[in-house]
Amino acid sequence: MSVGSKVLIMDDEEVMREMLSMMLSASGYTVVLAEDGQEAISRFTEANKSGEAFDAVILDLNIRCGMGGKEAITKLLEVDPYAKVILLSGYHTDQVMENYHDYGFSAALPKPYRLEELQSVLQRVIRGRKTSPC
Repeated sequence: MSVGSKVLIMDDEEVMREMLSMMLSASGYTVVLAEDGQEAISRFTEANKSGEAFDAVILDLNIRCGMGGKEAITKLLEVDPYAKVILLSGYHTDQVMENYHDYGFSAALPKPYRLEELQSVLQRVIRGRKTSPC
């Protein structure tokens, strides 16, 4: 397990953010939350500048009232081309989900998922291997 790893989670649904935060915090991760892509980019940039970069970022693909994961990853990779970013989405057949590597994501995980699946993907991504649950 990557205990002590720092993870940024971006999701527009407060319930999802809080649930992910509780699950990952209980597993030993340090978690920072963002409501949309713009907030995620800001938190990511601040962390990099302070020397306390995130070990991984989790982005929801679709955000109702703001920047989603597809747009946010472009900006994150401008800040850090080696960022390890996981894409989450309930839209399993979306072009971005099917070809996540083409967009710069390290992994993609379709919703709904089990905690064990998320932890497995997170651990592999943090260790540096690009991964897919399939």
